[in-house]
Amino acid sequence: MYLHLGQSVVVPYRDVIGLFDLDNTSSSHLTRKFLERAEKEGKVVSVGEDIPKSFVVCGDRKGGQTVYLSQMATATLLRRAENNSFE
Repeated sequence: MYLHLGQSVVVPYRDVIGLFDLDNTSSSHLTRKFLERAEKEGKVVSVGEDIPKSFVVCGDRKGGQTVYLSQMATATLLRRAENNSFE
């Protein structure tokens, strides 16, 4: 199964570590540090042109991580994952 994050970005569902709401989680200094570090390391991918509402952390087989910034709400992404929907 795959999870459509917006635009033309699709990731394998098995690689998804977590779906996070940016408004709720960015109030934590730990989350901000995590996102800043990922950005410095070049591991952040912006999925769209709009202001992001969520971020998705994906792991790869080499032990690395990629953070996708999506304009989709976490509820929408979760629903897509549960229904295997690409709408």
